[in-house]
Amino acid sequence: MECTDTVVVGGGQAGIAMSEHLSQQGIAHIVLERDRIAERWRTGRWDSLVANGPAWHDRFPNRAFACDADAFPDKESVADYFVAYAEQIAAPVRTGVEVQEVVPLEGRAGFRVTTSDGQIEARHVVAATGPFQRPAIPPVVPADAGPLQMHSNTYRNPEQLPEGAVLVVGGGSSGVQIAEELMNAGRKVYLSMGPHDRPPRRYRGRDNVWWLGVLGKWNADSPGPGTEHVTIAVSGAEGGKTVDFRKLANRGMTLLGMTAGYHAGKITFAPDLKENLDKGDANYLSVLDEADAYIARHGLDLPQEPEAREIPADPECVTNPILELDLAEAGVGTILWATGYAFDFGWIKADAFDERGSPIHQRGVSCEHGLYFVGLPWQSRRGSSFIWGVWHDAKFIADQIAIQRSYAAYEGMARRVTEEA
Repeated sequence: MECTDTVVVGGGQAGIAMSEHLSQQGIAHIVLERDRIAERWRTGRWDSLVANGPAWHDRFPNRAFACDADAFPDKESVADYFVAYAEQIAAPVRTGVEVQEVVPLEGRAGFRVTTSDGQIEARHVVAATGPFQRPAIPPVVPADAGPLQMHSNTYRNPEQLPEGAVLVVGGGSSGVQIAEELMNAGRKVYLSMGPHDRPPRRYRGRDNVWWLGVLGKWNADSPGPGTEHVTIAVSGAEGGKTVDFRKLANRGMTLLGMTAGYHAGKITFAPDLKENLDKGDANYLSVLDEADAYIARHGLDLPQEPEAREIPADPECVTNPILELDLAEAGVGTILWATGYAFDFGWIKADAFDERGSPIHQRGVSCEHGLYFVGLPWQSRRGSSFIWGVWHDAKFIADQIAIQRSYAAYEGMARRVTEEA
């Protein structure tokens, strides 16, 4: 049986970052990827997707993107970036190898890793499969309701969908970008949304990621158990722009509250649309307030932008919200669920998860000795799900593995007792 110190499961951004830091620590390891490096970026996203952060910021420290620093790289460029990075650091990645099971060894430290290419014994295992594992579709509309139902992970472009209107459920980054693309393609679009944060894309000449940095918001702790998946409406599409739901409505999109239920061909919606929009506006304006205060405090010469505080009047769909939609009457041919993902760690046979299947961990260090995670949302802070944040979380995990190796190598007292006997 092949043996190594550490097996890293997943060859995306988390796995490549992990490999870099393990190599710097001199720790023998293997990275196992069931497809190609960064495959999810290529085939698990829609065609027009771009990164939500500009190239100067959303990258690893030791390599820049080939595009302009202020541009938002398309998904193929992001995947190519990680392939090139893996080559740059000589990462020991084995592609086309699926990890089927990870089981703790009995009576000794380590794990047996069963793969499609045989078994490996490892002292440590790092699950670097990221947050986008199992598409989460709420059990609201039965499969035989009529319209095609699909998750955003299988959406590629407007031509893929059958004729008719589209109901997009989810007002986060994916939902709003897909909804606008469909509207621009001539589709009638209904967008159902819940509570969300709505930061400015840029303000007073600086991108949102810069403001999050100088205001210390990237280091914010998780808001609490069960609230790790904060919905954030931000877009890098078309060179990056602030998401404004009211402007989308004025262009023809119909906004709806949270999807609440389904009966006899009709979907019902919560009467919370106005409240959700107002709270999103409050979040938006609070960022502007903090940015203005920072500029004044530090005496920065950045241009004034009073028009950024102009909030459009509520459109008809907000003042007179639709609480029930007859799908057939509205001509809805597709329901597209942009409702996020759930974890799927069923291949790890260890008592290391809560009742929801979420890892029990501290900054990625599992309660199961020798098991680690990288790429979890809010793993250590707000920035953990982003490319640059994953790199820093991976460094912490590599440091923890090195620390545990030093403890495991300690023989002092036991050796002296043996020698004296």
